Amino acid sequence: MDETAAQPVTHLLQAWSSGDKEALAQLVPAVYEELRRLARRRMSIEHGSSLEPTALVNELYLRLVEINGLDFHNRVQFFALAAQIMRHILVDAARARATSKRGGQKKKVSFEERYFAAPGREREILALDDALEALTQKDARKARAVELRFFGGLSMEETAEVMGISLQTVRRDWDFSRVWLARTMSRNDLEGS
Repeated sequence: MDETAAQPVTHLLQAWSSGDKEALAQLVPAVYEELRRLARRRMSIEHGSSLEPTALVNELYLRLVEINGLDFHNRVQFFALAAQIMRHILVDAARARATSKRGGQKKKVSFEERYFAAPGREREILALDDALEALTQKDARKARAVELRFFGGLSMEETAEVMGISLQTVRRDWDFSRVWLARTMSRNDLEGS
């Protein structure tokens, strides 16, 4: 989205941050299609899930309505928050399905995004969430970059903007994190076998 097109969204975000609930009602239609695009991309992770992109966006909206005291300066910050909330919704849904299924054989886990596109990947999503939590303990900045890129679909440039770091740092963090997460998830898979 170019700067001119982003201005109305930014103004609505700032009004919502100031407590104007009507601004949120105007904001959602303005960003709905972009949120659905992000949800469709994230739902490829959850293929076979009971959640559909529309349901994910609706759940996101319900959680946004409950939040008070946010301070948005631009649309990228909003989408960063949306990424974080989508991650929690997807992980909660995977946890619920995994709990209901109980049992089954352990599978090798990979961090490759294409790996998540197949049905029945609750364990992999939960393994990724666990690995991200471990990465957060080791290096919170790197974990945040993964969350924004993987769950939020933000570009390298948008991730750098949200995090207030250089594009080169985001690239290094992303490269390191993908390898670290893959190793951690593989090690955990082997230990759990």
